[in-house]
Amino acid sequence: MEALHDDKLKFLEEKATQIREDIIKMLVAAGSGHSAGPLGMADVFTALYFHILNHDPKKPNWDGRDRVVLSNGHICPVLYATLARAGYFPPAELKTLRQLGTRLQGHPHRGSLPGVETTSGPLGSGLSQAIGFALAAKLNKEKYHTYCLMSDGEHQEGNTWEAIMFAGKHKLSNVTAILDRNNIQIDGVTESVMPLEPLRKKYEAFNWHVLEINGHDFHQIISACAEARAIYEKPTMIIAHTIPGKGVDFMENDYTWHGKPPKPEEAKVALKELRTLAGKIRSEHE
Repeated sequence: MEALHDDKLKFLEEKATQIREDIIKMLVAAGSGHSAGPLGMADVFTALYFHILNHDPKKPNWDGRDRVVLSNGHICPVLYATLARAGYFPPAELKTLRQLGTRLQGHPHRGSLPGVETTSGPLGSGLSQAIGFALAAKLNKEKYHTYCLMSDGEHQEGNTWEAIMFAGKHKLSNVTAILDRNNIQIDGVTESVMPLEPLRKKYEAFNWHVLEINGHDFHQIISACAEARAIYEKPTMIIAHTIPGKGVDFMENDYTWHGKPPKPEEAKVALKELRTLAGKIRSEHE
């Protein structure tokens, strides 16, 4: 994996901010959708598609590509924006989010967009899908790696734990799960709705290698994914601690932004804040 030098770090930080701007524009145009999760995971998605993954936007169905499974499909605006900026389809199409006949549905649909590996909707099924890719790769002696992006709230789903047990039993070291540990869900704080902790110990009990990182630190994201690729005897869970609504002050850490878009005036404030952040990034690296 390429070293993270200062120029690349600047590129990733600027790209993540651009993707956050795209998310705000998409949501306000659609008039519906989720805000907090997509903004919170922009750094992880940027690191994956612009530094970590072995993929080719010009050949989206290339057999040797790494697979990315989005389990919590409601945060799809960040997936769509990242795919567009990575070259899978024109960024201008982002403005069609959730519109009638669009390829950018409210949850990703396999076959609608290049780069979308699975259809996601009901929470709790993504890890099982990712394990299917990983097990197939093992059986076929393929070298691609599978990444599964998950929410913390979906760990309240029983199917998730069946998948965790299966991957641990079969020592599927070619699958890495990345958990968006933002501590919120649509009804409130996870630990009030249905407590999840101790998550790390639970995964370790099912024979997973577990790492905990700051999900907004590119060095930590990239280092954790590199370590996961070096583990050969068990699957890896990366618990990425994130701030829901990251980058937009009035959204950050507010669970009410889990499932609603900004209004036009709110979007103006958010975009102004993100553009200020972009300027700060440029000045810090000069």
